[in-house]
Order: sequence, then C-alpha cells, then structure tokens
Amino acid sequence: MAFTQILQDTFENKLESNTLNTLKDVARLKTYPPKTKLCHQGEVEETFYIIVKGRVASSQKLENGESRLLGMHGPNEYFGEVGLIDDRPRMATSTTMSDTTVLEVTKDVFNSLVKESPIVAFALSKHILASMRRLDDLAINDLREINRELQDAYDELKAAQVKLVEKKRMEHELKLAGDVQKSLLPGDLPQYSDYSFVAHLEPARVVGGDFYDVIPLDDENVGLLIADVADKGIHAAMLMGVARTLFFTEARRSLSPSVVAESVHKYLMRVAPSMDVFITAFYGVLHRPSGLLTYVRAGHELPLLFRPGQPVEYLTSTGRFLGMVEDLELKEHSFQLQPDDRLVLYSDGLPDATNYDGERFGHDRFEHCLETNGHLTAAGLVKCLVDDVDDWCKGELSFDDLTLLVVEAK
Repeated sequence: MAFTQILQDTFENKLESNTLNTLKDVARLKTYPPKTKLCHQGEVEETFYIIVKGRVASSQKLENGESRLLGMHGPNEYFGEVGLIDDRPRMATSTTMSDTTVLEVTKDVFNSLVKESPIVAFALSKHILASMRRLDDLAINDLREINRELQDAYDELKAAQVKLVEKKRMEHELKLAGDVQKSLLPGDLPQYSDYSFVAHLEPARVVGGDFYDVIPLDDENVGLLIADVADKGIHAAMLMGVARTLFFTEARRSLSPSVVAESVHKYLMRVAPSMDVFITAFYGVLHRPSGLLTYVRAGHELPLLFRPGQPVEYLTSTGRFLGMVEDLELKEHSFQLQPDDRLVLYSDGLPDATNYDGERFGHDRFEHCLETNGHLTAAGLVKCLVDDVDDWCKGELSFDDLTLLVVEAK
C-alpha cells in the first residue's frame, strides 16, 4: 500500500496535500518483530505510531500487580499521541503481536502536523477523547469493584467483630464458671488415723459441673460424694453449687444414703422443674469403726475397689439420675472396707479421655493402672492415675472434667 494512501486511510481521506508531503518527508517507516514494546507505561516518550501492517496490543499494569488489556490496534490505526500532548509518562504499554510495520512520528513533527492540519488535530482530538473515555470507564469500573470488595471486607470485619465479642463473652463466662466451680469445692479434706481421702478435679476447656465432698457427719460416720451435672458452662457450675449445698444439708439430717439422695432429688425438682438437666451421683456413708460403706448410685460411674492380692472389682448397683424426672427410688448397698483397700470414685471424664486419634482411655487401662499402683497411698495413686491419662491424651484437650476421689483404708 502506498505511503500516501496509508495516511489518507488513517485520517479518513481528509488530509491536506501539504500535510501528506510533510509526513512523507519526516515519518520513519520501521518494522518490528513480535513482542517488541513500542510504548512503555510510566516512561516519558516522544514518538507517535501509525500502524501500516500487523497488530499491537495496549495493556496497563494495575496497582495490584495485575495486567489489564486496553485494546488491540490494526492497520491504519495509531497510538502514542497522548504522551506527546501532555508530556506525561505513558499510561499504557504497547506491544507488537506479530511482525509489525509502523510509521514513527516524533514530537516536533507531530506538533507541526497538528498546527498545519486542522483535520489531523480534529481526528487526534476525537481519538484522545475516545481513549480517555474508555480509560475513565475502566477506572470507574475498577472503583466500583474496589468499593464492592471494601464493602464485603467491611461486612466480614463486622461479622468477625461480632464473633470476637461473642468469643470474649463466652471466655468470660467460662472463667466465671471455673471460678464458681473452684469456690464451691471443699478445701482440705478431713483426714483420720484409719482413713485418708485425696481428691483431684481437672476442669475441661468447657467448664462442666463435676463436684465431690467428704462430709464428717459425727464422730464415727463420714459421707462420701462424687457427682456430675449433665450440663456445661456457668449454668452447670451454679447448679453444681446448689446440688452440693443440698447434699451437705441433707447428709446431716440422715445417715441413710437413699434418704439423702432422694431428698436432694426432690429439692432439685422444686428448684429447676423446667430445666432439662440432671445429676449423676454416688453417695455413701462410711462407718469408720467397722469399715462398712453403705451407698447409693444415681446413674454415676461404678466405683473401683483395689484389694491387695485380688483382682480389681466394681461396686455394682443400679439407680437413675437425680432431677428432671419426678419419681425416684434408690436401693442401698453395703460393702466392707478392709485395711489397705483403695476405693476409687471418679467421673466419666477419666475413661472418656481421648487421644489425638479419638481413642478413649477406657476402663481397661483404668483397671490396669489401679492394679499396678493400688498399693500406693491415696495421694500417690491419684498422681499415677492422672499421669497415665495425661500421657494417653498427650496434650489433647478434653471436653469433660476429670474428677477423682480416692479412699485409703489404713
């Protein structure tokens, strides 16, 4: 295609003859291979390009590092004029997509061309305005997208803030529950020349309602209690306090474990008739001079007995939990403790303790530990049991309290 025809086609066949002659004399005709950058974004450059043959892609690098395609240019189209008009850095990068031949017009020639040819000035103005509108539209769309992302981020931040507040509230509640639970447990347990008592309570990460007590009833009798509120959090801790107080009060009114437990049940039904919570418990009265233990079991874990030279055994009994359901009748059982016996009362947090693989500690391991270490003092036995469970869990957090009360007959 003739040089003059290229220019005429580029500017819609309206260039004056003197303008054509000027361009023919000063424009440089050059050919570039593919992937050649003719315009560089961010650089101040002084060349205006008219495409004779080939294709050129204009792209813009965004602030986030991504690249955006602004458009493709083909024969008789031109680019690079904006940078020559305002002497500012290029707003885009233009790269050849194939072997491309262009006419290169420098800034001085460009300025003369605009002055001499109103047609060129008008055509370039239209092109610049179209380019600016396109860039403005892209910028507006970018701002809209950024605004949407900011709104989404703000909504997520608000949701996260709500969760954080709720988490802090729950943590505060759990701390209060733990404090309540600790404050309501007995301090130093009573000790006698013929019997020793050692307890351990390890709260879970979600505070439960385990509790225990050793209650001196008179010069000869001692009440033994371990129980678990079937609930979590501060509600369980508060109900635990109520239940322990009821046991403490009722135990001083009767030496019959069934009468005491049934009285506690009746009071629980009055205090919390509409709450779907219940309490499992083991309560017994130990007559120290004879070693006779009379007890009831209200849905709680069966106590384990260690007697030297004999297999570990469970104190069997039946009985339903306290609270929630009206009628309750508990049957009393009796057992004779002998010197060197170890009676272990515990909550389900011990056999239910799990390791990383979700395996329970279980009753078999519990029994084996008691068989191996039952000869130890009450304090030594408690430590061995707790260490065995901790070694099994290896730091895995428990969902339930771990509670032990060991009776050592001397």
